[in-house]
Amino acid sequence: MSYEDLVTALKSLPADEQEQVAEFVMALKKHRQSANRLAKQNGAGLSRQPFIGMWRNREDLKDSRAWVRKVRRREWSDT
Repeated sequence: MSYEDLVTALKSLPADEQEQVAEFVMALKKHRQSANRLAKQNGAGLSRQPFIGMWRNREDLKDSRAWVRKVRRREWSDT
């Protein structure tokens, strides 16, 4: 639906239903602002968590695909 179609559809509604749409849009906007604020707060805190970078110096994990193949062979083999 284009912006023009949306405006036309909104204008065709009775005034009380237009008000409901406006209230819904404002609720969505408020929810989005809260979600963005929370994401920013959590994201900043996440980088300071002690587990971030805990595998940074693991030589065996430099090539993660090779590491996964090796673990799968070891854990899932029939031998």
